[in-house]
Amino acid sequence: MNPEKRRAIYERLRAANPKPTTELEYSTPFELLVAVILSAQATDKSVNAVTRKLFPVARTPRQIAELGVSGLSNYIRTIGLWKAKARNVVATASAIADEHGGEVPRTREALEALPGVGRKTANVVLNTIFGEPTIAVDTHIFRVANRTRIAVGETPRAVEDALVRHTPGEFAHDAHHWLILHGRYVCKALKPECWRCVINDLCEWPDRRKVIKHALKMKEKAP
Repeated sequence: MNPEKRRAIYERLRAANPKPTTELEYSTPFELLVAVILSAQATDKSVNAVTRKLFPVARTPRQIAELGVSGLSNYIRTIGLWKAKARNVVATASAIADEHGGEVPRTREALEALPGVGRKTANVVLNTIFGEPTIAVDTHIFRVANRTRIAVGETPRAVEDALVRHTPGEFAHDAHHWLILHGRYVCKALKPECWRCVINDLCEWPDRRKVIKHALKMKEKAP
């Protein structure tokens, strides 16, 4: 994909959503960090459902640490991998309270040193809280980037590096949010809705025309 087409894609995504942000609910940097850790292999909706009950009870690093693994587990057991997440969140809360003065660290190295915080989680925090032009590649972004050919790679890191390399600076901060939302609601894994995609004429996915053609046939058959 050439630079002109990439720019046009981002321009359309920006026009459709000028101020994109995460769908995770939070009011402090630490709350976002907790929510992102909990969101691994879970939907934002399911995470928001548990944090709406958790944060009114315990929302600071010290409060989460004092809640303990068993206490936290009572709030998050409806989401996937809750046992491991409970251990990681409590350990991370303790580390932030004891080693970082209760503040979420601002560097990638310090973030990734926290239990349960990998590169993707660190990228979300660095982008959403600290305004850095990082791109956290989840399954949605990995799919959209490869399917559209805006950034091709066989691994999430390869896609991340390609996106960082090819995304014009003016779009770098919001690219993560545009791509994840596009993958979540339009460029879906099993049933992509190409017929209502704002970038369908710029996309380089060979099957997009088949999807659009099929959708038009279904519309014609509808009573």
